[in-house]
Amino acid sequence: MKILECDAKNLLQKQGIPIPRGEVVTSAEEAAIVAQAIGQPVLLKAQIPSGGRMKAGGIHFADIPTEAQTIAAQLLGRELKGFTVTHLLIEAKLESAAELFLGATYDSRTRQAVLLASKSGGINVEQSGDVLRVPFSVQNPFLDYNGRETAARLGFSGPSLAQLGGIIAQIANLFLEWDATLLEINPLILSADGCWWVADVHLELDDDAAYRQTNLLEKLPLSLEWANRRSDFEQQAAQIDQADHRGVAGRLVPFDGNLGLIIGGGGASLTIFDAVLDAGLKPANYCEVGGNPSVWKTKELTKLILSQPQVERIAVIMNVVSNTRVDLVARGVIKGVLELGLDPQQVIAAFRVPGSWEDEGQAILTHYGIPFFGRETSIDQVVEAIK
Repeated sequence: MKILECDAKNLLQKQGIPIPRGEVVTSAEEAAIVAQAIGQPVLLKAQIPSGGRMKAGGIHFADIPTEAQTIAAQLLGRELKGFTVTHLLIEAKLESAAELFLGATYDSRTRQAVLLASKSGGINVEQSGDVLRVPFSVQNPFLDYNGRETAARLGFSGPSLAQLGGIIAQIANLFLEWDATLLEINPLILSADGCWWVADVHLELDDDAAYRQTNLLEKLPLSLEWANRRSDFEQQAAQIDQADHRGVAGRLVPFDGNLGLIIGGGGASLTIFDAVLDAGLKPANYCEVGGNPSVWKTKELTKLILSQPQVERIAVIMNVVSNTRVDLVARGVIKGVLELGLDPQQVIAAFRVPGSWEDEGQAILTHYGIPFFGRETSIDQVVEAIK
């Protein structure tokens, strides 16, 4: 479950971690009033359950209240990363003497909790190559001493080290206490007066642990409301799935890439998605397709994915299927492309669905000049062929 920034900051503030002065608003008039009360330049931040808001145009600066009102009017009601903006966080703009990236998560490779820290705070910190990794126990508390030691490794000393060490220890311990899968502060700002402030926070909680976090969840009303919402893209996918009982083709998650995906098979779909990422390709969506969806359902799903303005091509990749007819998938995908007035040979980057009615499906694809990848070609080889 993704927690909105405003809710995550409220949680951190209750733990004594410094948060800039701010308030959530739902109208442009409220934005001006809050900006006036803060009495200094402010940030206006769209509250949606998604990262990358700065790049997407969801975070703006305003020097005076009237400017804040104008920007708020432009942001509220706008669609941002598949979500309609209904709430804005207005908070004081911080002047920084230094910025840090600080986070706690799980390392799936080493199967342990790990604290991440870097003096290269801000956008694209993960690409800096200068991230300190500190594994820590899930059974024993992360001590203040460990926090100070980490702060020293980052190059800090004196009073700023002491406060930073305490915040580092708190982040690690709260990550465990809240059953989080990610608790990230980016950036953590050191102000001119030597105080550390949380400028932005990204918090995700483990859904499977929700039963033991009821008290915490009660403090996250807006995030809970958003958790039950879907983006327009996800809603349209669900409507397609519900309109025809045959097969499954409705669970779609949007991303920012240019390669649309029709992939299937629960765990297999995750494997395929990972292969796409590992190959350096940029997926436009994640999805799960199976259970022999009808031609109509596959066609509408194809059209929906290709309707995203950034999508250039689509890849259809599944493991060997026994409960899904290859020819029906092929017919649906090609029909969807044709109904959009596109050339299947140019748009369908790869088709690998070996299994039932495979020969018939291959004949359809061959007719339109689309190469068919069978079971003799691995998923990784198919993905490499897309490049």
